Amino acid sequence: MTSPRIVLFGATGYTGRLTARALLAYGAQPVLAGRDPARLEALASSLPVELPTAVADVDRPATVRRLVRPGGVLISTVGPFTRWGEPAVEAAIAAGGVYLDSTGEPTFIRRVFQRYGPAAAAAGATLITAFGYDYVPGNVAAALALKKAGDDAVRVDIGYFVQGNIARRASTGTRASALGAVLEPMYSFRDGRILHQHGRTRIFLVNGRRRPGLSIGALEHFALPRTHSGLREVNVYMGWLGGLTRAAGVMARATPYIAAIPGAKRVTEAVADRVIRSADRDDMPAVPGLTTMVVAEAYDGEGNRLASVELSGGDPYDVTARVLAWGAIAATTGGVAGPGAVGPVEAFGLERLLRGCADAGLHALP
Repeated sequence: MTSPRIVLFGATGYTGRLTARALLAYGAQPVLAGRDPARLEALASSLPVELPTAVADVDRPATVRRLVRPGGVLISTVGPFTRWGEPAVEAAIAAGGVYLDSTGEPTFIRRVFQRYGPAAAAAGATLITAFGYDYVPGNVAAALALKKAGDDAVRVDIGYFVQGNIARRASTGTRASALGAVLEPMYSFRDGRILHQHGRTRIFLVNGRRRPGLSIGALEHFALPRTHSGLREVNVYMGWLGGLTRAAGVMARATPYIAAIPGAKRVTEAVADRVIRSADRDDMPAVPGLTTMVVAEAYDGEGNRLASVELSGGDPYDVTARVLAWGAIAATTGGVAGPGAVGPVEAFGLERLLRGCADAGLHALP
């Protein structure tokens, strides 16, 4: 098929629908792609501009490969990504195109960099994974903190926090992805390499309040060392659990043993499948007052904090849709770094990415 430069795969899902509308708001006219023709038609008819559609299914990888023309841009919002995300990555590599996705899944991020990055580099393709609220704000905040800290910085800690009822806002895809990631190995970046890590916690000072965070595997572990060669340690923490953080840390330290139990992974996948099948496909309700804060702190080799940067934003789903839309358009108009698997700052440059984040409602606090 002959397609426009931007294809949105997974367009009928929750994040996909938000991203389609964000692309239109930015002036783009993407191909809407998904596996259900009826749902694609319903989405297309609900939009103010007539857009082309294409049927593609991860169970038939050839249909996904046909979406991407040489040099085209493919946005994927098809999750859980560890189960269904790879055909889109492979399609972008085969076409030598630019790939962006909305994943927040640690295992998939690691897979993109370690398994697919070399193949993308050889094919002239650029892979930009986790290009949404997970984990663009942390990369930007960390890059700003490291820039302020200077050459003495060897460590950066990043914390993601939310104000408001995020549980009420969580989409079906988010819930399924979280269930799928429960037994997956977490990691950090230490001594210049990726290492396994489970259950580490720490306290951040956010808007004058002490907020706990639980360590998670994230994009920053792979992306930041590529642009800051002096880094020896990168830590990322999720601060959405509040008072449950310490208990979650204890459970996280037990996950390697639970995952070793025969059939444990199949059980979590079965529960995730049930969540997906029972989902209400209507839009999730907006949560008034839902805001996000991302904190990045740079340290020297003695553990002295050299600099701190905070980014504030609104609804994580809106931020993700707008960042994805901005990134796809920026890739078609101003180009993108590569080839290979790259982080967001490496892909677009810090100043350009800062402008994109501002467009998406993410702002660095003075």
